[in-house]
Amino acid sequence: MTTFFLVHGGLWEPGMDAHRFWHVPGIVTGLEERRFDVLAPDRPVQPPSWSAEAEHLAELLPDRPVTMLAGSNGTSAAVRLALANPERFDRLILAWPATAGHPEVDARTRRSLIEQGAAAEIADALLAGETLRGVEDAELATLTRPVGLLPAVPEDPFHQHHTVDSLEEALPNTVRLPGTTEPPRPDFGQQLNRFLDAVTLFARP
Repeated sequence: MTTFFLVHGGLWEPGMDAHRFWHVPGIVTGLEERRFDVLAPDRPVQPPSWSAEAEHLAELLPDRPVTMLAGSNGTSAAVRLALANPERFDRLILAWPATAGHPEVDARTRRSLIEQGAAAEIADALLAGETLRGVEDAELATLTRPVGLLPAVPEDPFHQHHTVDSLEEALPNTVRLPGTTEPPRPDFGQQLNRFLDAVTLFARP
């Protein structure tokens, strides 16, 4: 049976955890009803780096390969995890990937990180990257497993479509999936089945 390993979104945001991102919107229940095993751990609340997040998540992986499904800023943690442990996953889904390198978005996110107590050097390190925060595009090119890319629809300043376009260029083996709005937005519920259809079809080759 395929196991989904879910990596939720958020970046030092109070109250953002796996329950709010995956359970409340119905994603965990929906995957289980479709006969998938599901692991949905909490990411560290205030990680000092993306590599520290990857080390934390690696300790929670089961002893069998998984399909990783990551959302928003969780895509950076998931990619760092996949780069460090390529044998631990079969497929990777990057849903609503957070846009990196946008001056206004980065400035707003940096202010939020510092307001939550991050030192300036930690905030800058978390925001650094190319297509994805915390990752160089040359590293993306080494991920040869199938990767599903699911854009935010509609896009917003924090989840822009050009990020998905750039990931499609940087990754060697991608499939673009039908987009949806992202949880935990209240209108996600209207698109839950569309989302579940997309990710489960990709997970079952």
